[in-house]
This record gives sequence, structure tokens and C-alpha cells, in this order.
Amino acid sequence: MRPYLGGMSVALCTPESKRKPVVGMSREALAAELASMGAPAFRARQLWHWLYAKGASDFAAMTTLSKGFRAELAERFVLARPTVAQDHRSEDGTRKWLFRFPDGQEVETVFIPEADRGTLCVSSQVGCTLTCRFCHTGTQRLVRNLAPAEVVGQIMAARDALDDWPRPEAERRITNIVMMGMGEPLYNFENVKAALAIAMDGEGVSISKRKITLSTAGVVPMMARCGAEIGVNLAVSLHAVTDALRDEVVPLNRKYPIADLLRACRAYPGVNNARRITFEYVMLKGVNDSPADARELARLLKGIPSKVNLIPFNPWPGAPYACSAPETIARFCEIVNASGYTATVRTPRGRDIMAACGQLKSASVKARKTVDESLGRVPAEA
Repeated sequence: MRPYLGGMSVALCTPESKRKPVVGMSREALAAELASMGAPAFRARQLWHWLYAKGASDFAAMTTLSKGFRAELAERFVLARPTVAQDHRSEDGTRKWLFRFPDGQEVETVFIPEADRGTLCVSSQVGCTLTCRFCHTGTQRLVRNLAPAEVVGQIMAARDALDDWPRPEAERRITNIVMMGMGEPLYNFENVKAALAIAMDGEGVSISKRKITLSTAGVVPMMARCGAEIGVNLAVSLHAVTDALRDEVVPLNRKYPIADLLRACRAYPGVNNARRITFEYVMLKGVNDSPADARELARLLKGIPSKVNLIPFNPWPGAPYACSAPETIARFCEIVNASGYTATVRTPRGRDIMAACGQLKSASVKARKTVDESLGRVPAEA
């Protein structure tokens, strides 16, 4: 297992450019940058509004700013968005983008339209720190963490592609965000925290924390900080009810076993019956889908305000598992529901474009060693 890389990321500035990316800066950093230019404080608020409420992608479009000031901004900063390398559309309406950053690395981002919401699945790393065996992303080595600009940039580029700027909140296509794309968000905590602060800002992207969910495979030491400092909904990738099996399916379990994980869930800040933790459980044929597994799952969750999301396994080339039969999944769901927990079966979306849960993988296969060497780092192996 590879360790957390200490927030390692590569900025969105191109090597030949000394301009700073303004997307992804905190309010405080943006205000400080503009103050250094001699601009009054209200200019930072205006620029923030143009960036995140209006989605401006060119300083020239910011007509409430003077022409001279816009020119100065263009000399100092870049309005970075990731480039759309590929745009796939599923027959069920799901859309998947392959976004490319200036250093050539790529991530996948998925939009899932539903009758009552539009959910954007956002990535936090190029590749993944973990090696969960059911997940296609887990077969791709971690290259690097994404910077705040690159996390926020996915949201902004998706809104560009969906013609989602500017719209009243009630008419927006993207209403919900799930940090469930490529990577383990809690192994890129500071950058994800900074990006989600921008996403939740009421004068910017303005997506309520109640409509943002962060999914973790169980990075126990960071879970309390996630609840206290970010405050979004929590989803936990459980997928097994014994340590022996979870060690195989989710190798992170060897470091943070089920008992420790569930203890952290019980202590998660803000968890209550109105705001429950979602436990994700991928259904693997003959592996974790027996009635006994369902009963043990209900026993393990006792005392945790929770709901269970049963995920039919989504196949990918070379996958070591098969999906449980529909009748097996239905029976499993019945047992969990009968035990007093809400269990639902997720409807697979975007399978035809490899956009379903566990299917994301980009072509960024550059060895992490190359990136580490460029930054003067030699990572330790766990």
C-alpha cells in the first residue's frame, strides 16, 4: 500500500507561463493577491462572483471591472480549466469526461442526471492511493494528488459542458457533488477541503454541504477531521463484513480494520438519524452476498445512524469478480431492511461508457517516481 503523499500536487500553471491559476485560490489568498496589486477589497468579491457564480472563463468578459484592471489580471493570472480530452454520452443520459491538465495527466468525471437532481462525481487523485480489487481505478498507480484548482476545475468544466452558467439554483443541472471519482479523498485531505470550501461558498458555486458527499475506503485518522472541518455527508466503502474478506477486497483494512472503522463512524461529527452515514456495499457473486453476510452487516451497523447502498458489481476488463444475481441482491436487501436499516439497490448508470461505480480509469500511467523526482521527493513505501 502506498502512503499519503503529503498533499503532493502539480499546479495548473503551464511550464512556460509564470501566471498563477486564480481558480482554486481561497477567498483570503485571492484578496491578498489583489491587495498586492493595490486593488480595493471589493474587487476580490467581484472577481470571486465572476469566477464562481457566472463561470467567466476570460477576464475580458468581466465587464464590472475596468478595462485596465482586466488587462492587469490577465497578465498576472490564468483562468485555468482542464481540457476536455474525451466526452462520452451514455444511452441512459450519463455523461463522462476525460479531463486533461497542463502536465498531461488526466482524470475522469461523471455527470448522472436524475428526475430530482443532477449529480457530479468528482475525482481527487490521478490514479489512486488504494488497490481495492473490485475497482478499475485501483489498478492504476497513483501518479499524484489533484490541486484545489483541479478539483474545482472539474466542476467548472462540467458546468461549461452542460451550459449550466449562470442559472438560478432551482434550474441548475448540477445540484449534487459526490467525491467518489478516481482516488481516495482523505489521502488528499487539504486540497479536497480547500476545493469543497469553494464549492460550498454561498457567493460562489453555492452547493450546500447537505448536497455533497465524500466517500472514503476508511482512512480512519482523517474521518473526524472530515466531519469537523469539511462537514459534508460521509459514505464509507465497506464491501465486506469480516476482516479476512475485507483485507482482500479493500486492502486498506489491513491498516484500519472494521472495528476501528466503525468506531470512527459512530464518532463522526454531526451524524444523527436525520443525517446518516451511507455504507456502500458492492455485490460480488459468491463472495460477500450470502444471507449470513446480510445479517452480519446489520449486526455490525447497530447503533450507527446509517443507510446501506447495495451496488451491483460493474464489470471491467480483467476484473476478478462477477456481479451477484438480481434475486440474490434482492434477498440481501430484504434482510437488511427487515433488520431496521434502510437498504437500497443502486441502479447502474453509464455502464456502456465505463462510467459506472468502480469503472473509472484514465490513461495517465506515468510512473509516480517520475513526478516525485521532478519535485525532489522520494516517497517511502508502506
